[in-house]
Amino acid sequence: MQLALPHSDSDMSQVGRWGQYTVAQLQDAGSLLVEDGNHGEYRPLPHEFSSIGVSFIRATDLGAGCVKFGSASRINGSARARIRKGIGAGGDVILSHKGTVGKIAFAPLDCEPFVCSPQTTFWRSLDQGMIDRRYLYYYLCSDDFRQQLDARKGETDMADYVSLTAQRELRVCLPPIEEQRSIGYILGALDNKIELNQRMNQTLESIARAMFRSWFLDFDPVIAKAAGRQPFGMSADVAAQFSSHFVNSPIGSLPDGWGVSDIGREFSVVMGQSPPGHTYNEQANGLPFYQGRTDFGIRYPKLRMFCTAPTRFAEAGDTLISVRAPVGGLNIALLRCCIGRGLAAVRHRAGSRAYTYYALWSLEDEFDKFNADGTVFGSISKGDFHRVSCLAPPQVVIDAYERIAAPLDGLIETNTRQTATLASLRDTLLPRLMSGELRVRDAERLVGAHV
Repeated sequence: MQLALPHSDSDMSQVGRWGQYTVAQLQDAGSLLVEDGNHGEYRPLPHEFSSIGVSFIRATDLGAGCVKFGSASRINGSARARIRKGIGAGGDVILSHKGTVGKIAFAPLDCEPFVCSPQTTFWRSLDQGMIDRRYLYYYLCSDDFRQQLDARKGETDMADYVSLTAQRELRVCLPPIEEQRSIGYILGALDNKIELNQRMNQTLESIARAMFRSWFLDFDPVIAKAAGRQPFGMSADVAAQFSSHFVNSPIGSLPDGWGVSDIGREFSVVMGQSPPGHTYNEQANGLPFYQGRTDFGIRYPKLRMFCTAPTRFAEAGDTLISVRAPVGGLNIALLRCCIGRGLAAVRHRAGSRAYTYYALWSLEDEFDKFNADGTVFGSISKGDFHRVSCLAPPQVVIDAYERIAAPLDGLIETNTRQTATLASLRDTLLPRLMSGELRVRDAERLVGAHV
């Protein structure tokens, strides 16, 4: 079966004048392969999962357009040898189609082969002259495709499900290949910059964490000075702030001049209080509002809710810590916000904000004691929070750390703000490019000003 794309046309501005094909048509033409994971007897058995082997990709392993290979389960050689389909490769677009329908991710071109679970399907361009793989990813992210999925996912009485048969009936809209490549390149440039910023932020935070551990947990500078050595990688004026010997304390050996204290004495703490429910909104009226579980693992929580009658506040740069369900999740307030009863805002009494964040991070095990049986239903009262034990280093040491860590945190904040701008631009351009409302050359100019 032969399919032909429309020719480039300077007057073409509407998607309706582009080529539209069903998945079945594209598969019959040899341009596209859509395949899900193994069911029944070919599916990996529980004992065939291991710490090494081939990645087994479930819906939970897809997020923010990426495949989370690092946290994915793996299957051994016996399971892999039995599997006959759903074997993904670099450049595939992965779609979750069962239970959680509509998660989309792009597999990096250099990734190792992986196996799709029965929850996931790979979409693979077999003819780059017909379907650009990057364009295919962004088309699956488009409103047009999502509307098709939404129309099919509730066709059974079970959980949301779009079968492989139903997927073959879905429609793919294809402009001329040159335009596909341009759309993929434009949107990909934004995603590449977002990914670069995220990797940079991970590196910056790793540096600040490693330095905190070295100074305040492992006491490396004190150990070095006690042995008559200059602390590695540390200037003489910073090294001078550290003692050269240890003394006994109730919790073991500590550097001379350091003490044992608690959060209530060392930090300013604001416990959240939830305003009346009718003051919440999603229309950006009032202050950003956070309560309960936030986006753990993400330094700055996403804006979802606002409040017109805030009662308790966190200032920009304060560390936000969850005090219930579960206790100990950390974020940082990017700007002044309202906090509900599931959160507390914490800041060192001397105003050392970078030190605050990493000091609370180092107390993870202490906070975890308040999580009942390791579940998400734990809570901590204001009194118990204040009584959590912590170290009290000399302020000169905290100040020295702050002078190094605060600029790193500042770069993380700058990258985070830029990433939000880039993501907003990408999300604005995607539907306009896919609808033909915005010409490629105009989108190129917009993107060129940001990357």
